[in-house]
Amino acid sequence: MENSLLFRPGHTACAGCGQAIAARLVVEASGANTVIANSTGCLEVFTTKYPDTAWGVPWIHSLFENSAAVASGVEAALKYLGKKDSINVIAQGGDGGTGDIGLQALSGMLERGHDILYVCYDNEAYMNTGVQRSGLTPFDTNTTTSPQGVQSSGNIRPKKPVPEICAAHGIPYVATASTGFPQDITRKVKKALSIKGPKYIQIHVPCPLGWRYETEQMIAVAKLAVETGLYPLFEFENGVIANRKQITPKPVEEYLKTQGRFKHLLGNPEEVKKIQAVADSNILKYNLKAA
Repeated sequence: MENSLLFRPGHTACAGCGQAIAARLVVEASGANTVIANSTGCLEVFTTKYPDTAWGVPWIHSLFENSAAVASGVEAALKYLGKKDSINVIAQGGDGGTGDIGLQALSGMLERGHDILYVCYDNEAYMNTGVQRSGLTPFDTNTTTSPQGVQSSGNIRPKKPVPEICAAHGIPYVATASTGFPQDITRKVKKALSIKGPKYIQIHVPCPLGWRYETEQMIAVAKLAVETGLYPLFEFENGVIANRKQITPKPVEEYLKTQGRFKHLLGNPEEVKKIQAVADSNILKYNLKAA
């Protein structure tokens, strides 16, 4: 089957959805000999509205929390049948289904050493159920469960470092990616699938409804997250950072002003300074600043 048919048009994603583009890049990089286990979430809903499907590969809808467990069963079955070496197994979930409710199943998949690529589509909240905060929601973000007001400037917790949590399992490959850099997604997926054992890729995927940006600005918004240092792009190999995308850092305010979820911060320089400190910490931690 041609790669162009592995993720078909006609699905019901919103205009300006970063997740739809990222999912297409992932499956096209993986090829037709791929089986996908997909947790409940936006991607599941907009690609498989009965009786249609956007997927041109075998695709299984799991529960919200267990795509990693379902994929583990698929991989074990393929091994038993002697077919695993010719078939890629991918587990997919959103940030909530990965880093919150699905973290236990993901950790089990990594610890057991299954030859599976787990892809987290990180839109930084539970978008499918009403823009509630997740463990991967950035600091000071306005969501329906972390509203800004006189008592709060939004989400009070830092973003959960799921890539580092996965890397701490000692697995062969962990990477972050962004819809703003599509060729990088393709390269990292192909690299991950060339490696035996468990792999994890977390892709930053802007959401027009939850983030409240102009739909035609999706790629620009995604790039700014990386260019400010708020979403570092890096690769871990066997628990050690092997590569990172270096940047000439832009002020975080350039990113914040593109989205309604940060609108409440623009007149509050003290809170903007706190977010700038997050970016500065990332730049230092991952050595992101270009020479």
